[in-house]
Amino acid sequence: MKIKIISPANKMPDWVNIACKEFQKRLDDSCKLEMMDVALHTRGKNADIKNLIDKEGKAMLSLTPEQDRVIALSIGGKTFSSEAFAAQVQLWQQSGQNICFYIGGPEGLAENCIQRANQHISLSTLTLPHPLVRVVLIEQIYRAHCIIKGHPYHK
Repeated sequence: MKIKIISPANKMPDWVNIACKEFQKRLDDSCKLEMMDVALHTRGKNADIKNLIDKEGKAMLSLTPEQDRVIALSIGGKTFSSEAFAAQVQLWQQSGQNICFYIGGPEGLAENCIQRANQHISLSTLTLPHPLVRVVLIEQIYRAHCIIKGHPYHK
C-alpha cells in the first residue's frame, strides 16, 4: 500500500522532519509513505484568504490520482481508537487503493478537497498545530501497521 500525506506547508521545523523520517524509516516495504507539500501562500494583512485556500486546494488535488482514496483530516471527522484505526487501515489495504491523507492549512481544507474526500477523520477533538498533526498522523499509521503485523510496539 502506498500512502501520501498532502498538506500546504513551506518549511517544517527540524523536530517535525526528524520525527516523520524516523517513522517513515520504520515502516516496511508493504507500506510506503510519502510526504508531499504544496506551497502555503503568505497570509498578509489584506490577503484574500478564500482565494489562497482555493489555490492550495487545487495544488493538493493535482497531486492526487483519480483512483486514490482520499482521507481528509477534519475536526468533525470520525474518531478512532488506535485499534479501530488499525482495522480501518487494514480495510484500506484490502481495497487495493492507494491512500492520500489531506491535512489543511491554518484555516482548514479547501472546499474542493473536502468534496473530493472519501472519508473524514479526526485525530483529536483538540486543536493541534499543523506540524504536530503530521507527526501524530505518521505515528498512528506506524502504530496501525504494528498492530496489523502483531509487532509489540503497540502495548
